[in-house]
Amino acid sequence: MVDNDDLKNIPADEDQNPEPEKKDEGYKTIHLSGMYQNWFLDYASYVILERAVPDVYDGLKPVHRRILHAMKDLDDGRYNKVANIIGHTMKYHPHGDASIGDALVQLGQKDLLIDTQGNWGNVLTGDSSAAPRYIEARLSKFALEVVFNPKTTQWKLSYDGRNKEPVALPVKFPLLLAQGVEGIAVGLASKILPHNFNELVDASIRYLQGKDFILLPDFTTGGYGDFSKYQDGARGGKVRIRARINKVDNKTLSINEIPFGTTTSSLIDSIIAANDKGKIKVRKIDDNTAEQVEVIIHLNQGVSPDQTIDALYAFTNCEISISPNCCIIEEGKPRFTNVKDVLRIATDKTLDLLTLELEIRMSELEEQWHFLSLEKIFIEKKIYRKIELCESWEEVIETIDNGLKPYVKKFKREITREDIVRLTEIKIKRISKYNSFKADKEIENIEGEMGEVTNHLENIIDFAINYYRQIKKKYGKGRERKTEIRNFDTIEATAVAAANQKLYVNRKEGFAGTSLRKDDFVCDCSDIDDIIVFRANGTYMVTKVAPKVYVGQDVIHIDIFKRNDDRTIYNAVYRDGKAGFYYVKRFSVKSITRDKDYDLTIGNKNSKVLYFSANPNGEAEVIKVIFKPKPRLKNKSFEYDFSELSIKGKNSKGNILTKKPVLKIQKQEEGISTLGAIDIWYDETVRRLNTDERGKYLGAFKGNDKILTIMKSGSYMLYPYELTVHFEEDMIYIEKFDPEKILSVVYQDGENGYQYLKRFAVEESGRKQEFLNGHKNSRMTAFSLDDLPKLEIEVEKKSGKNSREKSLVDVSGFIAVKSLKAKGKRLTMHKLTNVRWIEQPIMEADTKDQVFGDVAPENLDKKHDSSESKPEEKIDGENKTDGYKDDNNNEPNQMTFDF
Repeated sequence: MVDNDDLKNIPADEDQNPEPEKKDEGYKTIHLSGMYQNWFLDYASYVILERAVPDVYDGLKPVHRRILHAMKDLDDGRYNKVANIIGHTMKYHPHGDASIGDALVQLGQKDLLIDTQGNWGNVLTGDSSAAPRYIEARLSKFALEVVFNPKTTQWKLSYDGRNKEPVALPVKFPLLLAQGVEGIAVGLASKILPHNFNELVDASIRYLQGKDFILLPDFTTGGYGDFSKYQDGARGGKVRIRARINKVDNKTLSINEIPFGTTTSSLIDSIIAANDKGKIKVRKIDDNTAEQVEVIIHLNQGVSPDQTIDALYAFTNCEISISPNCCIIEEGKPRFTNVKDVLRIATDKTLDLLTLELEIRMSELEEQWHFLSLEKIFIEKKIYRKIELCESWEEVIETIDNGLKPYVKKFKREITREDIVRLTEIKIKRISKYNSFKADKEIENIEGEMGEVTNHLENIIDFAINYYRQIKKKYGKGRERKTEIRNFDTIEATAVAAANQKLYVNRKEGFAGTSLRKDDFVCDCSDIDDIIVFRANGTYMVTKVAPKVYVGQDVIHIDIFKRNDDRTIYNAVYRDGKAGFYYVKRFSVKSITRDKDYDLTIGNKNSKVLYFSANPNGEAEVIKVIFKPKPRLKNKSFEYDFSELSIKGKNSKGNILTKKPVLKIQKQEEGISTLGAIDIWYDETVRRLNTDERGKYLGAFKGNDKILTIMKSGSYMLYPYELTVHFEEDMIYIEKFDPEKILSVVYQDGENGYQYLKRFAVEESGRKQEFLNGHKNSRMTAFSLDDLPKLEIEVEKKSGKNSREKSLVDVSGFIAVKSLKAKGKRLTMHKLTNVRWIEQPIMEADTKDQVFGDVAPENLDKKHDSSESKPEEKIDGENKTDGYKDDNNNEPNQMTFDF
């Protein structure tokens, strides 16, 4: 630090016009190192403790705590102008109205502690709030119940010493995790993501019960969240958030939920930027966001919507990554921890506060009981009459004290002078109208409440659990999880980037690129693609797309290179050296080092490729080999079928085709694919198709094969087996489409409430097909794709459980196969209580009338013992009726839902 005497020696204009040190004129050197060290540490500590990082005990930064305290001061149940709240908060917060106003708006937008009125902005669009003089706020009922209690609050003086403010508010809830927080201090930062209200309550209850719990973030903006690397919110964790994108039709996409921390404006800007760079192809964007997000993206003609969805995740803010950093203030010091520790601390603090509140209430009840008992004795024993003859105040006190001494043992604590003084303040009117019976009743009620409080203190854990349950019951409605938990697949940018460039090649000079518009056109490409180039001497290489790049002379083939592509097969015939044998080979190029030359020949000098073809699906053509003319040559040519040759690696030598000199080789017949069908799996965790054997095996696909999906809403849709396909959100069943299968559906008619059964063939269509009757209240009860399904139903003829009866339905006999739009046949006139599919037909000779085909619905309710049928299984909250698998270990192709 600098002494005052030192400061006197510094000229007033020194920092404006610094001059060299002049020892002869009385200048003195001041070293700033000590100042910087002390002052910087003071500043850093102040920013960390008083501005940027929240306190773990109440989950609030100082500015938020002071705002809530000021609002409590003003609270009368009515709304207050925000400008008035800001002015009142300035008594406690020394940083001006702008910072207070911004913090107050942030609190209001979180919709937990503050009830708002007026234009408070929109977190979805990024619109700012109206001026503070136009908007109003008050504390929410939740805040009044959970956040404040003057009896358990510790106080300190405000910054100017004129007022008192809380050290920490007595919050009985993990508020920090519910709201989340972000702050940047000096040398550290804090970023705690918001979590779901109800899940926090459940986690606190599990912690109090001694059980483990899991906490994952939940955002008001919804979307999808991949929390596989969350690491409980500790440093080093990572969260990936995606927008919810729906495919309206083949030309339109709709974004209905956005990632946390983004707005529709910033999202649209990122989409426009990606479109300008050519990463995606978008024709128009409409922002219809109001209360709910609705961003409509119109695609160009011929653009794949599935590929565009992946491209939006890869190149725009439709997917963002967030790195949490759980830093809190605990006991006046910053500490890095995780969200589970924060919840444990908050729950322990809640337990302590509840205990303290009960102890305070017990003390208050004891005081009430003590004085009521004193008053009863004072009046009933007419002790007040004994003070009529007293001549001094001390004599009055002594007289009352002596009058109470015979009853001292009845009291739970010592009778003090203050108690006696309080008795003297009882008015004559109260004494004259004193009701002994009413007093006894009041004392009895207090004793009953004291017993209740004592029981709560003895069972404080159960009391705290019940407290949390009541909080959830009162305030948890409407706070269900909004962010859907998913595991994301990794999107390869080169696979989804739009073809925004055109590739050209000059085969003779050996140049390729996107700027060579006067040369030969090759194909459309993106600026992040790789290209593979084969030359006449048998060498080949992979390089990145560029405006102009040298790839070598005598180019015989150039195309986009797809890494790990095992479907593209190259067929080649080459001569080994200048006069060597002729070899034939089939090979694939799956992986390769960029900008490195490889050789498809043996590698001898003057080798030459005589025939080359690239086949995207492993086609094997027939070629005709013509020899050079030679005396006494009997066979001047022969045909060779590439399908007779096995596919090998790129380094294979190949087989000898001929030893005779070859004049030329020409294609004789087009080939057909020699590759087998593609095995496809469906991974439920990421809801995508794959060829890596993850998830449910769908089958081997080739040609025009399709995938059938059934939605819970009562519709189906056929998809191609492309790995980029995105499925509907309410999809509940998926399998390889078999046009011979018949779909049997049980559904409840939304108009009359009866259950109907219908059967129809799945029609091939590129659109979603609705198969219910179109009423908005109709819902699917069960479906089956079995050839001869059997259905067990349970009906209730009269009120009461004993009137329930079971029957079997031979579905194929009950109703014939009809069209998709047919209404179907009513199952029963009675109330249907349960439906389940039977694994195998059950038909005994003596119970034939119980398995009905053309039987009238009213005869449906005959009893049947189905104890031998397979048990129901609950899967993901739904009833999957057949707890078995078929011979191929696949799940059954039938399902029912909860009633």
